[in-house]
Amino acid sequence: MKRILIVDDEPHMARVLRLYLERAGYAVTTSTNGREALAAIHSAAPDAMVTDIQMPLMTGKELCLTLAAEMPDRRFPIFVMTSMTDREHREWAGTVDNLDFLEKPLSMRMLAQKLEKCLDRDANEGSAGNG
Repeated sequence: MKRILIVDDEPHMARVLRLYLERAGYAVTTSTNGREALAAIHSAAPDAMVTDIQMPLMTGKELCLTLAAEMPDRRFPIFVMTSMTDREHREWAGTVDNLDFLEKPLSMRMLAQKLEKCLDRDANEGSAGNG
């Protein structure tokens, strides 16, 4: 079962995402900020991460840039959710490999499709026809 890490300080949003993705067949864990997520990733890297930008202690931007610096060979995709559409955010996101920007309000169906596409691609690259 593929593991998804959700990083969001809004309990309602994290719960909605977790429930939807669990129903879609994923194992889901949550973190409420970037520091907590970083510790979780160092403990056991997820198959994909979905993060908000605006969070206390360590923002989603800081989390993504830290991951890019500490794990340059990171393979799991990152999906950044935000209602912010400033050029500044699009520019930094473009410097992080394997990152996709998702604007709020987030379509759960779109997120599930993107996850499935990325995780299927990774499975096909990592194995010799499992399935």
